[in-house]
Amino acid sequence: MISNLAGSAKDQYYKIEEWKRGYQSLPHEYEYEILDIEGKIPLELEGTLFRNGPGLLDIAGTPVHHPFDGDGMISSFAFKEGKAYFRNRFVQTEAYVAEQEAGEILYRGVFGTQKPGGWLNNVFDFRLKNIANTNIIYWGDKLLALWEAAEPHSLEPKTLETIGIDYLDGILQPGDSFSAHPWIDPSCELDNGEPCLVNFSIEPGLSSKITVFELNQDGKLLRRHAHSVPGFSFIHDFAITPNYAIFCQNPVSFNPLPFLFGWRGAGECVEFQPHKPTKIILIPRNPDNKEVKIFEVNSGFIFHHANAFETEDKIYLDSIAYATLPQVQPDSNYKEVDFNKLDPGQLWRFTINLQDETVEKELLESRCCEFPTLHPDKVGRDYRYIFIGAAHNDTGRNAPLQGILKLDLQTGKQELHSFAGSGYVSEPIFVPKPNGTKEDEGWILTLVYDGSQHRSDLVILDGENMQGDVVAKLHLKHHIPYGLHGSWTDNVF
Repeated sequence: MISNLAGSAKDQYYKIEEWKRGYQSLPHEYEYEILDIEGKIPLELEGTLFRNGPGLLDIAGTPVHHPFDGDGMISSFAFKEGKAYFRNRFVQTEAYVAEQEAGEILYRGVFGTQKPGGWLNNVFDFRLKNIANTNIIYWGDKLLALWEAAEPHSLEPKTLETIGIDYLDGILQPGDSFSAHPWIDPSCELDNGEPCLVNFSIEPGLSSKITVFELNQDGKLLRRHAHSVPGFSFIHDFAITPNYAIFCQNPVSFNPLPFLFGWRGAGECVEFQPHKPTKIILIPRNPDNKEVKIFEVNSGFIFHHANAFETEDKIYLDSIAYATLPQVQPDSNYKEVDFNKLDPGQLWRFTINLQDETVEKELLESRCCEFPTLHPDKVGRDYRYIFIGAAHNDTGRNAPLQGILKLDLQTGKQELHSFAGSGYVSEPIFVPKPNGTKEDEGWILTLVYDGSQHRSDLVILDGENMQGDVVAKLHLKHHIPYGLHGSWTDNVF
């Protein structure tokens, strides 16, 4: 339900000092049954929610420069017979173990974290710290922690103990990357309707190599094909339809010299070019079709996609776009942010006409929003409902995500469940109800940081009645730093 909290003259429904506390590290690892619960956990909700994100935002007291440089920490919530069990573990990457033993920063971060000693101690050090902090997925009987610039790490699903870097039974070679944004096609037309996992890797340069992978339910390779596209690519997410993998090549430039000479992280050398168009790249999922199609549209900067679907002559792509993307500066502090000076993420639909090769765009939601999700059976298909993290009110300005917004794309109806003023939400996860027949018949699971209590709650909402009372609110004994992505499996670990 929408909070009655009165806004200020600027309609500000958050307290910046409370918001900042959500970026404190959680150095401890826990495992316990969650007993402090408001409401009731549905007996039919059985499975495990996995979440990933930067859990360590400092190394022995020295802060990282950007949260995207923080070491990955996995949280799991196992549900069975109306009970819930929590566990968190850090991914024991080679770099994490080495820095914990040394008690100091030993690696440069992509987004500006530098080794102590100034540029002389960072010059020509190109080692990437695989921080395994972006996503987590259970597929092919493996639990994989993902970071888009390197190989995945395999974890033991029940204990979250790190097994090690996983080359996916030879699909990957040392040094290969595997994106942190895989999609599961619920019914692949190339495989007689069986589900498959679709993912990609990218090698940016003067031209960029995009490799598309498709894996069956056993984790075995079905298809792999690589394509080169002109220009430097900074691509975080992609989308799929039955016939295409869709990539948005954002208009950016990359000057490697400050990174080479130890002055900046690689991510700080990427500069957004707002007056240049985004390239929408359609790569056929069938390797026999070599015809890659490229379209142009003025879209701003795109991080995440909600979904895509196709008709005979059109493809529809729903994405979160920002009008501008400020460059990360070496002297900046990510906690000292002025939301009013940043462009919000907004939901747009791009309609790609395959016949006349044009792209039209339409604003679907002006409210600041991010981290969209939907019913998993609707991935790559025409769909009706989006569930997305959103600002408390629709001012058209940037703001922290404080609620979960349900959008009905058919009627335009909106429902917001807000946790303002001290609640800050994470990516929602949609879990279908057993034997459900309607697209919104499911539970929405989201972590909410309570800035007034400095703790996190796992909240369960009813997808059919978002503005009603919470189904259950599970109070943790501690906070979990703001995370990135997660996934659900019906397996109970």
